[in-house]
Amino acid sequence: QVQLVESGGGLVQAGGSLRLSCAASGSIFNAMGWYRRAPGKQRELVAAVTSDGNTNYADSVKGRFTISRDNAKNTVYLQMNSLKPEDTAVYYCYAQNQFLNRYWGQGTQVTVSS
Repeated sequence: QVQLVESGGGLVQAGGSLRLSCAASGSIFNAMGWYRRAPGKQRELVAAVTSDGNTNYADSVKGRFTISRDNAKNTVYLQMNSLKPEDTAVYYCYAQNQFLNRYWGQGTQVTVSS
């Protein structure tokens, strides 16, 4: 059974930092990453990383967020620096296996105060 367990969300002032973690189990995953959904907005891809380290970022977070993964631990991280109020959202991690099955974490709230 596949499980994704997220941690690391919270409340931070603008300009601050947070680090999200997502530990996956139950399969081997080619791609892992993070989406977010802000109130009244559509879900958007924040960042993704493949098993060989290729990364992809939303334009809105480039230069501020860094995604990384520990393949041995099946864990993906999102280091978020220089946070802005518009980064406020529920962040969801995902993991996708070789059969293109995608699994989701429970979501973690990130709130950035101005």
